Amino acid sequence: MTYPTHPIPTTVVGSYPQPEWLIDRGALEHHGVPRVHAHDIWRVAEPWRAAAQDDATILAIAEIERAGIDIVSDGEIRRESYSNYFGLSLDGLDTENIGSVIGANRRATPVPRVVGPIRRKGPVEVRDAEFLLRHATRATKITLPGPFTLAQQCENRFYKDEEELAMDFAVAVNEELTALKSTGVDVVQLDEPWVRAAPDKAARYAVKAIDRALAGVPGPTVVHICLGYGHLVHNKPSGYAFLPQLADSAAAQISLEAAQPRLDLGVLKDLSSKTILLGVLDLGTEAVETADDVAARLRAGLGHIAPERLVAAPDCGMKYLPRDVAFGKLRALAEGAAIVRREVTG
Repeated sequence: MTYPTHPIPTTVVGSYPQPEWLIDRGALEHHGVPRVHAHDIWRVAEPWRAAAQDDATILAIAEIERAGIDIVSDGEIRRESYSNYFGLSLDGLDTENIGSVIGANRRATPVPRVVGPIRRKGPVEVRDAEFLLRHATRATKITLPGPFTLAQQCENRFYKDEEELAMDFAVAVNEELTALKSTGVDVVQLDEPWVRAAPDKAARYAVKAIDRALAGVPGPTVVHICLGYGHLVHNKPSGYAFLPQLADSAAAQISLEAAQPRLDLGVLKDLSSKTILLGVLDLGTEAVETADDVAARLRAGLGHIAPERLVAAPDCGMKYLPRDVAFGKLRALAEGAAIVRREVTG
């Protein structure tokens, strides 16, 4: 299935809730957003885990499509977090003798230590993309953590500085993105939440690293930035410390969280050359939006951006929500976008 051509298509940011028969949600809550291995979240023992993850992935794809979403992901069902699935697969990292960094929450977070050159050993998500393509009937999307964010989620014991580290992560990400696009997946996305958490560093080398990661990768390409999972972060600012700089990045599309933080949509003028994935589902609450709620948020976006450059999306990944809540929110997303699409097209 090719990328949709109608105005205001709908998509997911990445993750969808994993079934409770697959993961222990209490253990997941304990880990927060793990940077190191969190194998204890899985309820299914290792010999049968991959098969169980495949089954849960089929369910996730089907539910996202049944909700009416145009561009679907695999729900990131196989992942302990958005970043450690890919990040911990790379050469150069010690994932056993772990280090720590001070996270955005100002607490020490366990992370892998960089002890050698960062290199991609081989395919990580290629099978996932192929599996998604076999089971999806709509346009497809798969995500990777971005190189800047990866460089903030490890303890550097090898490189002379973080920029050099980030650029080697960018090479590894680029190799994986190239392999992912070769499968036929429609959209690839880099998750870069750390550009807003470390804006001074980001100003120095984030766009350089993002552009290296996206070099030669055909579109559509997306960079997603957010203020943290709504379930875990509640007091969010109404703006981003790092956003206009992304106007000069190679990414064709920028994905923004807007609903929960009540983002001042005037910032969209800084991204006038980009397609915007506008977050119109508040994931900080389990209250399910109505289609009219979603439509109103999309109309507000249209006050700053043309309909042909607007994609309707949740604020962030939906991993931490109950499945019925996530499904209800996605159905409202599809229905609300359809309302505004009819208004735009007459």
